[in-house]
Amino acid sequence: MNFSEYVVSRWDTLSLAAAEHALVVAIAIVIATVVGVGIGLLSYDSPKARGSSIAISAAILTIPSLALLTLLIPLTGLGWGSTLLSLTVYAFLPIIRNTVTGLRGLDPATVEAGRGMGLSRTRLMLRLQLPLAWPLVLTGVRISTQMLIGIAATAAFVDGPGLGTQIFEGLSRLGSANSLNATLAGTLGIVVIAVLFDLFFFAVRQLTTPRGLRVRP
Repeated sequence: MNFSEYVVSRWDTLSLAAAEHALVVAIAIVIATVVGVGIGLLSYDSPKARGSSIAISAAILTIPSLALLTLLIPLTGLGWGSTLLSLTVYAFLPIIRNTVTGLRGLDPATVEAGRGMGLSRTRLMLRLQLPLAWPLVLTGVRISTQMLIGIAATAAFVDGPGLGTQIFEGLSRLGSANSLNATLAGTLGIVVIAVLFDLFFFAVRQLTTPRGLRVRP
């Protein structure tokens, strides 16, 4: 059968796999954003702390995804557990680095003006520093998300959710009937998910970035 017939005949399976792929990435990026931004907020003003956090997250990112998934099996088992944990730790570097860079790149005079208005350290961070650094923080989250969408395909190696199963099945049966269709369906599905996430982050940026910081075309 041709590719369109393959997609129609297996639509239920493909749509479920695509939904699981998007869901596991979304959950991982939410966890990584909360933890990563928190680490950035706590470490940006300390050379030792920010250097350590960025170095550790960078070291994690150098571990091959299949190796990390395999190492996690004794701890979290097959399926969602290993997939979610590995994706979460892979997402840290861009988020932590951009949070630190965004906060450290603020104009000291602006921050000092906030202190002069009597803002406490917490209120200064929440009302001034973080909103001003937010566009760069969000860029880090977007980069991590796009990265995770691709990495999530390897989760099929440990019986994880997502479209990677289609790709692995197709490659394992290369040359047989529908092997190419399976691989192509999984690959194109991941591309579509990446585009949809990118559109989502564009909308979030427009809605959450202070008007004066928006980049005008």
